[in-house]
Amino acid sequence: MNYSFDVVVIGGGPAGIAAARSAAQKGATVALLEREEELGGILPQCIHHGFGLQRFREELTGPEYAERELTLLAKEKVEIFLQTTVVDLHPGLIDAVSPQGSLHFKAGSIILAMGARERTAAAIGLASARPSGIFTAGAAQRLVNIEGCLPGKKAVIVGSGDIGLIMARRLSLEGVKVACVVEILPYPGGLLRNRVQCLDDFDIPLLLSHAVLKVWGEKRVEAVTIAKLDEAGKPIPGTERKVPCDCLLLSVGLIPENELSEKLNLAMDPATGGPVVDQDMETSVRGVFACGNVVAISDLVDDVTKQAELAGERAVELLRNPQSKQGVPLKMGKGVRSLYPQILVRPEPVEVVIRAASPMDKARATIGQASFNLRNVRPAQAVKIKLSAAEVEQILEAQGGTVELEGEASEN
Repeated sequence: MNYSFDVVVIGGGPAGIAAARSAAQKGATVALLEREEELGGILPQCIHHGFGLQRFREELTGPEYAERELTLLAKEKVEIFLQTTVVDLHPGLIDAVSPQGSLHFKAGSIILAMGARERTAAAIGLASARPSGIFTAGAAQRLVNIEGCLPGKKAVIVGSGDIGLIMARRLSLEGVKVACVVEILPYPGGLLRNRVQCLDDFDIPLLLSHAVLKVWGEKRVEAVTIAKLDEAGKPIPGTERKVPCDCLLLSVGLIPENELSEKLNLAMDPATGGPVVDQDMETSVRGVFACGNVVAISDLVDDVTKQAELAGERAVELLRNPQSKQGVPLKMGKGVRSLYPQILVRPEPVEVVIRAASPMDKARATIGQASFNLRNVRPAQAVKIKLSAAEVEQILEAQGGTVELEGEASEN
């Protein structure tokens, strides 16, 4: 079956929903493609609070946030294709399969909103005989919140990312003993509020500069060996100890889901793991936009929605005003682990999202000739800096700018 739309959005999570709605509000014909049986992405299994504080000015659970967004989407003319998996795409053309057969879409603009996936045991080189009882934190979350099953009776969590911290609390509330959270870095990986509410409030130890060296068990996890690491990341002899457990949860980071992006040969940023985007959220291929976790991992779904709305708006503007753009780069300097957008194209206000390479107190950021006092920055929490039109114009006139962070080193 053949279809033609002004804008085709790939991915029905919060980014895809917002991008499709935004494009439809601009009067475009819009298709939203989702490989699962329902829209919402990861939100339906995130039953904890903490969503919507910026967007709706109230604290919601993941399902509540999804319901709000889907209610808004239903007011617009968006054609939704569920159980539809994209198998190939080229600029302006998308091939997909669904229970109805092969589908072929012609699109004026394409918006990539496929989200992210979790790193697995293989990604971190975890040594074990692959017994049962090893889960990513997201898989365990779905098991508990959607399927109504517990992954085990005593758990060790590897990595202090937010999903792992939230699952430490969730498992504790369900009666599972969480022995500890093991973090390889010398500082926590999750947001401060999650460390306090999910670990401190439940007396769950957070072991910084520690690693799991071995997983014990043949058919089922029986224990793990952990050890303290030195400054070079090597295990310190004599610090090894065996911790009994029957399940191991991995909260070791998310990876932008970019297999489809690679089919388009987009310019990719190894720092973010996603495509290089300009301030319109347009990629290196004309007419292809990207938003949400497929670009870079976001802290809040509110930020994803805001970014996706911009992508939807600009995808439609391109169709109506297809002028060429000449961009200049924003480059990473000292103290910066990642940033986006990586390209500036016009003198208008823009929000630059930065992640610090290490914790800093009394931090200061410089972007081109502009400087900003940030107080404390942490790698776990993105820094959002709003540049004025005049500040962007200075960077454009200089044919680019460098982003730097400096401050007092902190171990927290």
